[in-house]
Amino acid sequence: MDKVVVLIGGITLIAFIGWWFFGKHQSAAVDAQVTEKQQRARVSVDGGYTPSTLILKKGIPAQVTFNRKDPSNCLEQVVFEDLGINQFLPQGQDQIIDIDTSKAGEFNYACGMNMFHGKVVVK
Repeated sequence: MDKVVVLIGGITLIAFIGWWFFGKHQSAAVDAQVTEKQQRARVSVDGGYTPSTLILKKGIPAQVTFNRKDPSNCLEQVVFEDLGINQFLPQGQDQIIDIDTSKAGEFNYACGMNMFHGKVVVK
């Protein structure tokens, strides 16, 4: 009986870990605040990215401010592979990243270890 309980507990733990790191965690997309000349958005980095999806308007210069609260090494950088951005995020400080909005599309970003993900959608 003890072996069955340990086996079930182990399988449950493995499934949870798989879901946590590789599952699709959906959150609501957030539109950037837009003025006539620029748009801005904020992303909190604390065990992931919140919000994980940002909506930007095409052709209006954009700045995304990342604020890392999480002390883990994994989240100390953000990588936008398609945009050529690999930026260090100091803990407890705002880090502003300029996003190219000249072309529409979805631009994924991730932590340095590619475990946590988000995306910027330019429409």
